[in-house]
Amino acid sequence: MIDIRSDTVTQPTAAMRKAMAEAEVGDDVYGDDPTINRLEKIGAELAGKEAALFVPSGTFGNQLSLFTWCTRGTEVILGEDSHILIHEAGAASVIAGVQTRPIPAPDGVLTPEALRLRLRKQDLHAPATSLICLENANALGRVVPLADMDAVRKIADEWKLPIHLDGARIFNAAVSLGCKASDIASRVDSVMFCLSKGLCAPVGSLLAGPKDFIEAARLKRKIMGGGMRQAGILAAAGIIALTEQVSCLADDHRRAKGLAKALAKIPGVEVNPDEVDINMVFFKFPPAADKNTAEKIMEIFTGKKILVNAPENGGFRFVTHYWIGDKEIDAIFEASAEAFTAANVTANATALAKNSNRGAV
Repeated sequence: MIDIRSDTVTQPTAAMRKAMAEAEVGDDVYGDDPTINRLEKIGAELAGKEAALFVPSGTFGNQLSLFTWCTRGTEVILGEDSHILIHEAGAASVIAGVQTRPIPAPDGVLTPEALRLRLRKQDLHAPATSLICLENANALGRVVPLADMDAVRKIADEWKLPIHLDGARIFNAAVSLGCKASDIASRVDSVMFCLSKGLCAPVGSLLAGPKDFIEAARLKRKIMGGGMRQAGILAAAGIIALTEQVSCLADDHRRAKGLAKALAKIPGVEVNPDEVDINMVFFKFPPAADKNTAEKIMEIFTGKKILVNAPENGGFRFVTHYWIGDKEIDAIFEASAEAFTAANVTANATALAKNSNRGAV
């Protein structure tokens, strides 16, 4: 099967499987798992932070950051399309006990004007803002320029507020911006980044930040059930993800851009290749908003042994990753051309039938 539903579907490499089988381990809750310790050291160095902490998932890392930074009953400012707000099951209210306040963030950019309108001090009626959250790359696959992050940093410093970065795909963002991951992370106080999104590790993320913050987060991680004992078996794959797989991301981006350009040639497909910043291709095919048409499209892809997410209101997302090579890209385009061409024929026939019925009446 060719799986382009997400870059979370990547399987571990042969080198990872070998490293996991041979990993030296200890009890991480005691702090004596050498492979975990090595992963955290590498992660902190890549992020340019004093320390890092291994966590089970990106959502866990983001929520742990909120839990550590924020006092209960305060307010967190974040983009209205951010992963923390949209895809983390309302965890901020359950775990950290905070209120999330979304603001418009076109292409993932929190503007100074929007921020200043919403930042608040505690009073009789309002909760105090305790944290600003950014995302780079953002959930819609766009990369936030460093200058826009600097603008948020300036305001945060004025208000003496920390900034947390959901950097699930920070290495993709760094490749796109032509900088180091640490250049992005230097604009924020804490950062979470995933080892399993496109980097092929089977499990895990890292939360990085100041040493005292990470020590406080270690206690909170225990409270959340994140003490994982001999987790060095997982960390062994994470080390390879950071030391060997990051260099492969540029190829994923190249293939995504090429796929977007090819899709743009199919009648009815609405896609802008210039908006493909990383390994995600978002595009519209309006006829797919119809349930029957969408099902027909999905049947064709499935028949070609290609796994795609079902469309949402006519919108699709194709994601390239390490296991999608040039041969797979060709197969994806051929299946897309067949599926969307057939869908156009079906949609046109349906529209013609409806018009004929109106004429008969």
